[in-house]
Amino acid sequence: MLFCHPQPESYHQHSASYIREALAPFIKNEEARLMAENGAKRTPFQYILCAATSPAVKQQEEALTYLNQGQSYEIRMLNRKLVEYTDISSKYVKSIVRVVFHDRRLQYMEHQQLEGWKWNRPGDRILDIDIPLSVWILEPRSDPLHLNTIEFLWDPLKNASVFIQVNCISTEFTPRKHGGEKGVPFRIQVDTYTTNEHGEYVEHVHSSSCQVKVFKPKGADRKLKTDREKIDKKTPQDREKYQPSHDTTLLKECSPWPDALNLTSHSTSSTPSPIYHSSPTSCTFTEGNCSPNQQGELFMPGCSDHLLPSSSPQDTQQWLHRHRFSPFSRLFTSFSGADLLRMTREDLIQICGPADGIRLFNTMKGRCVQPRLTIYVCQQQARNQPPIKPGCGEIYHALYLEELTLLDLSEKIATLYNITSQQITQIYRQKTTGIHILVSDEMVQNLREETSFIISTIRDENTDGYHVVLK
Repeated sequence: MLFCHPQPESYHQHSASYIREALAPFIKNEEARLMAENGAKRTPFQYILCAATSPAVKQQEEALTYLNQGQSYEIRMLNRKLVEYTDISSKYVKSIVRVVFHDRRLQYMEHQQLEGWKWNRPGDRILDIDIPLSVWILEPRSDPLHLNTIEFLWDPLKNASVFIQVNCISTEFTPRKHGGEKGVPFRIQVDTYTTNEHGEYVEHVHSSSCQVKVFKPKGADRKLKTDREKIDKKTPQDREKYQPSHDTTLLKECSPWPDALNLTSHSTSSTPSPIYHSSPTSCTFTEGNCSPNQQGELFMPGCSDHLLPSSSPQDTQQWLHRHRFSPFSRLFTSFSGADLLRMTREDLIQICGPADGIRLFNTMKGRCVQPRLTIYVCQQQARNQPPIKPGCGEIYHALYLEELTLLDLSEKIATLYNITSQQITQIYRQKTTGIHILVSDEMVQNLREETSFIISTIRDENTDGYHVVLK
């Protein structure tokens, strides 16, 4: 599905001048370097992050950009054919955008850091793509195994833009919480690939990145204002030691991220993405209504991955890593599943400490967090639709809500039908009198346990979303 938003005529008439103005502050500074390279090959793409750089960065240091948590920021993707570069052979290219650590120390600990963040923020992503705002992008994907990565295709001949949201803040990865100024810096990196002879996007053509810090909402604006006031108080001689602030940030060319090719091969494999692609236990909305695969069933989260007595030491090690017990994997190197399951609660507390010992014991015994509300839903059949199964009645699916909120209900319905929760515009509850009541957090909180609903959908004519009606 191609996301092509119509632009006003002035956008197309002045696209060339618009690009030149965006690149003007940077082209002038790099002109001398490019001439000195004596005809060296120019990079095919340039990426511009639409966020201002800090004026409090010294000349010899790398530029720094402040971002607000959860705010959508545009990354303009420009083919340098528009600024005197030859064309790319393939029609589309694939770009992988990721948020990574700037500090080398944290890069070595990236897996542990991201797993800790995932544990503290269940269900959240570090990096999201704002699809409604993005322009001329194709097949956006968000891999659930890589919370800090998104990828998509785009046409180099179009003025493509992707809007991203960074949902973590810099202070979440510091040992002590000092506030936004003391937070760790991140890097936003874009790796771009073209197709090989087999049509796979594995031929690396360009990578670039920039340094950012992420603050709580509106914190970046306050920090930028503080930096400007700080520089304004300095003498003209001291101001020359600092870089001028620009309204946009040019991503500088860099080496490709080490696991970029691995992620690309994973994304092009036969394993479907549960966010943007269909799966054996789901379906996509059609006109009016649809039905999920009746053989599928939604499982309670965290209950389907048990440690078995037959697990080998290698399987046990993988199980420990999957459940965020990596710090103790070395202690249990030679333990099989049976060895670990024989250990008592007191044994694990003595080895791992009270908090991790209790968590490991509960995880091994399969003690799942019970949902706060369970409801059952069934798709409404069309009049001319045959029965789902001969001799059987309507089949319901269970939705387990961990939070009594409209957002959690939307996400569970979206997961069942394999769409994003953003595609659900509104949820209504239809009473027996025929009136439609807009579902809110308060209504979800007052639903009775194991209430049954029949779901019908109405396409929203103004967007690509759907109205969901619970009867």
